[in-house]
Amino acid sequence: MDRRDIFELSLAEIESWCAERSLPRYRAQQVTSWLYQRGLRDFQEMTNVPRPLRDALVTSFTIGSLELAMLSRSSDGTQKLLFRLRDGATIESVLIPDGARLTLCVSTQVGCAMGCTFCATATLGFRRHLTRGEIVEQLLQARPPTAPKARESSVDDGDLPARITNLVFMGMGEPLHNYAGTVGAIETLTSSWGVAFSHRRITVSTVGLVPEMQRLLADTQAQLAVSLTSVDETTRRELMPITKKYSVAELLAACRALPLPRRKRITFEYVLIAAVNDRVDDARALARALAGIRCKVNLIPFNPFPGSSLRRSDDVSVARFQDVVRRAGVHATVRESRGPDIAAACGQLVAAEERRARDVASASDSGSTGGAADLATAMSS
Repeated sequence: MDRRDIFELSLAEIESWCAERSLPRYRAQQVTSWLYQRGLRDFQEMTNVPRPLRDALVTSFTIGSLELAMLSRSSDGTQKLLFRLRDGATIESVLIPDGARLTLCVSTQVGCAMGCTFCATATLGFRRHLTRGEIVEQLLQARPPTAPKARESSVDDGDLPARITNLVFMGMGEPLHNYAGTVGAIETLTSSWGVAFSHRRITVSTVGLVPEMQRLLADTQAQLAVSLTSVDETTRRELMPITKKYSVAELLAACRALPLPRRKRITFEYVLIAAVNDRVDDARALARALAGIRCKVNLIPFNPFPGSSLRRSDDVSVARFQDVVRRAGVHATVRESRGPDIAAACGQLVAAEERRARDVASASDSGSTGGAADLATAMSS
C-alpha cells in the first residue's frame, strides 16, 4: 500500500487516524508539533511519542515528497529553488531578502491554465494542481532549520534574515484555480498546530476569479492581490484571457463589494509593458477605475522571457506612470526586479530546464554521443 504524505493531512484528520487506533487525540498535536514547529523529518526521532505509534506512522505515512533539484543564487541575494515532485514534475519557489524582511514566493500548480501573455509559466500549459502538502513543504524546505535534529535547510542562509517573514502565493499557477489546495495549505501554515504563520503576512495573488476571491476572504484572513495589468477591456482580454469570463467592470465591481476588514486593502498588480499599457492615458484610466476602492497599486516592469514579443517599459515611462497615478490620489509603488541573473520570474527556470532537456534529447536522437554528460552540462549551465 502506498504511504500518504502526512503534510496532506489537517490536525482533524490526524486525530481521526489516531482515534481509529484507540489513541488519545492529543497524540496528533504532538506529531504536528514535531513536524511543523521543530521541522523533524523522521518519525522515530519523536521522543515523546510512544514507539508503537511511531512504528504505525512509519507504516502509514511519509514526511514530505519534494526533492531540491537545483538552487540558484542571484547577485542581489535572491535565491530560486527548483523542486522535483514525486511524479517527476518540477516547480519553483523564490526567496527574496529585503533588509530584515525575507519573502518566500510559492507555487500552487504545475504550469498554469490562465494563459496570460506576459507570464513565462503560461508557456508551460497546465499540468496539475499542487496538493496541500506540496504547497506547505515549499516553506518547510526553504526556512532555516529550527531544531538540532531537523533536516538541513535547502537554502544558503548565510546572508539571509533568520526567518521567513512574508509569504506570497505568486509563483507558478493560479492559486484560486487550485482553491482547495491553496486554502488547505493556508490552514496548515496559519494554525497554532501547524506553522503558526501570521495571516497578515500571507498574500494570495489572483488573475481575478471573482467567486473564489469572495470565498477566500470568507474562508481565510489572507491578504488579496489582484493582477489587473490594464483597465481597458480589449487590452486586458489580449493580455489576460480570463477577462472573457470576468470583464474589467465585473472584476472591479466585485473588488468594491468585497467586505474588507478595517485597515485591510486590496493590492492591484499592474505589469508595465512598453507601448501596450504604460502611457499617461493608461495611468489616468487606471486611477479613475480604482476610485473608491481601498487599495494600493504595485507597478511591475515586465520581465522578458525567451519567445515573448513583449518589451519592458523603460525607467522613464515607469516613473511617469507612477507619478500620474499618485497625483490622482492612488498609492502606487514600483516593484524592484529581483534575480534577473537566475531567471527569478515564475516559470522561467522550469521552462529553461525543459528547453534544455528537449535540446539534449534532440541531440541524442540525431546521433550525439554525449548522453548523460550533455544533460549534466545542460542542467549546470
